[in-house]
Order: sequence, then C-alpha cells, then structure tokens
Amino acid sequence: MKLDLDALDFAKGGGLVTVVAQDATSGAVLMVAHADREALEKTLATGEMHYRSRSRGLWHKGETSGNVQRVVSLDADCDGDAVLARVRPAGPACHTGSVSCFGALALGADVLGTLDRSLAERAAGADVPGERPSYTRKLLVDRNLRLKKIGEEAAELVTALADGERERIAEEAADLIYPAMVGLVGAGLTLAEVRKVLEERRR
Repeated sequence: MKLDLDALDFAKGGGLVTVVAQDATSGAVLMVAHADREALEKTLATGEMHYRSRSRGLWHKGETSGNVQRVVSLDADCDGDAVLARVRPAGPACHTGSVSCFGALALGADVLGTLDRSLAERAAGADVPGERPSYTRKLLVDRNLRLKKIGEEAAELVTALADGERERIAEEAADLIYPAMVGLVGAGLTLAEVRKVLEERRR
C-alpha cells in the first residue's frame, strides 16, 4: 500500500482531496468522502480508512459501527486531487445501512463479486458435523460433479439460444455462471483473475 502524499494537491480542495471508496472484490463504488493529509497518514499507518469531514473532523470509518474499511490499495488520479481507495469493507458503507451510498445501481457489478466472495467462504469453511453439506460444498469437493454440472448448464443455454426464448436464455445463462464460478474457486482462481484477462483483451 503506497501513496505519495507529497504528490497530492491538497491546496486545490482547500486542504482536502476527494476519496472514492471501491470494493476491491466486486468493483462496486461504496462511497465518496474527503481526506486531508492527516487522515491519509492515519490510513497508511493503520491500514483502515480515515476521512476528514468539515462537520465531524477526523473520523475513522467504522470506529463505532464496526463497519471498517480495510485498505487494499490507494491510488491518486492524474491531477492529484482525488484518491481511489480499494477496500475490503467489514459491513455497509452507507449510514442508511446500505452496502453502497449509491444504491442498487452501483451494486450491479457487486452481484458476481458477492457470489465470488460467498463461494470463497464456502470453500474455506468445513462442513458442520451432523448437518448435510450444501450443494455448493458438494460441487467444491467433487471435481467430476462440478464438471458435469457445467456441461449440463452449458447445453441448456445452447438449447435456449436455439429456441430464441429471451427470458429462458437469461435464466439459463445465470444457471451456467454459478457452476462456472464454482469451477473457478475449485481450481484455486478468483473472479478478479478473470476480470484481469478480460481487461487485457479489451486493451
């Protein structure tokens, strides 16, 4: 986590720079706030986001609620008057209790990110004695079963596309994405690695 504070233009914003907090896993924009040099120094020192508010002064995100934002990276924009903070949130970013201050629109990208995070948690967790393992856990521990599931769902999507049924096509595509992502997790990969490949191809 590196950020050259001397390269930031605090004077342009009256001692403040704009900070855009983004979920490092999903890419969803969580909130926009401001920070001065002291707030960013605290952020760098603690690894958790600190902001500066004209009304609240220096504040540590999640200090009272527990919804801290752990920093993954901090990057300045080309003008040096804004910072992109990629974080791992411990809870909702918005004071209303919403994940994002920008509502459902900002969370469009979060659907797959949330699924990716959930699958990783399932992969890391052991089955509870006496309880039936979840279907996701069954797929994660049985390579042949998940390969079979991917094949079945891919075939159903092809059939739906051939029939031209719009609603069914969307449903079958969603049905394929789930086992495909389970396959990624089962192979030790993450959605971020797929996004990286797509970004490289776009360029």
